[in-house]
Amino acid sequence: MNTKIIFYASGIGLLIALSAAMISGAEKKVLEPAFNPASNPYTKGIYANGMIESALPSGENINIYPEVAGVVTQILVTEGQVVSKGDTLLVMDDSVQRATVEQLKAQAIAAQIILEELKHQPRAEVLAVAKAQMLSAHASLHSLQVQLDKQQKSFDLDPQSVSKDTLDNNINAVKLAAANAEVAKKQYELTKAGAWSYDINNQEHAYKAQYNAYLSAQALLAKYTIKTKSDGVVLSMMSTVGSYLTTQGVYGSYTQDMNPVLVMGSPQTQMNVRGFIDEILVPRLPASEKIQAKMFIRGTNISVPLEFVRVQPYISPKIELTTQRRERIDVRVLPVIFRFDKSNDLNVYPGQVVDIYVGEK
Repeated sequence: MNTKIIFYASGIGLLIALSAAMISGAEKKVLEPAFNPASNPYTKGIYANGMIESALPSGENINIYPEVAGVVTQILVTEGQVVSKGDTLLVMDDSVQRATVEQLKAQAIAAQIILEELKHQPRAEVLAVAKAQMLSAHASLHSLQVQLDKQQKSFDLDPQSVSKDTLDNNINAVKLAAANAEVAKKQYELTKAGAWSYDINNQEHAYKAQYNAYLSAQALLAKYTIKTKSDGVVLSMMSTVGSYLTTQGVYGSYTQDMNPVLVMGSPQTQMNVRGFIDEILVPRLPASEKIQAKMFIRGTNISVPLEFVRVQPYISPKIELTTQRRERIDVRVLPVIFRFDKSNDLNVYPGQVVDIYVGEK
């Protein structure tokens, strides 16, 4: 009897559970969807995942990386700000590089001064000293020669009046004085001729090398200030004052990988959308002049007509747009670029995933 009661109770419990499941299923069936999925507007249209991006003639967005490493000291723009070509975006600490520039500049100036000194030789004061030394040497030679002539005449008249040793010493002294006078004359001519052309050329090249090193260091110094290369709008700023930037970008605390320091796009009056067409559907893609397409904003019933821009003629592995951008799956896709006018009431942003249907006119 107890066994029957147990089985009976179990049956009732199972019946209650099945009834609850059926009621729950019925409730689920009556729930309205958050939005109606976009249906294919074309008879033979093909589907593609799409991503909104800036309207650029090539590429996706402008990813800015510093060419040198350093600590950020100033950030002069904010996300969403419209900037013009040449505007300063951020500044990094350049104290060490600035000191290097000053040192190389001083070395270049010193090399230039030496070059100018060589070009302006002979210096008047140095030439005057060389001339005086030459005149002094000739005067000394003349004095010794006069003294020798007197002794020689005296010796010729009376050999006993001057000793042979004295006469010989004076003859040698005159010869030595003549040699010194010749040296002084040559030194004066050398001084008067100025710097040797080879010395000037060598110093000129040394100055150019120093000056180019200074210019190179100065150009590197300018890279500690990041400026825009084109007009656009700041889409994303991944850094803040005090952050350390490298040529690989800036470390992301959330993604734990290296990201661009700053992402820029074009002014958002027009935007592009990049559609990724599965390689299986590529043969069904119409000719360029016959392509028409529509974009559907996910989560809404909004559709936007698209203008065909170009095909990126390279089929590549698909990027899983809804998770990490680096994750690849075993599908290859053909990127097709479209353009649309962004009205004020169209609330879309670069990086947003959308649905695209491509048909034939």
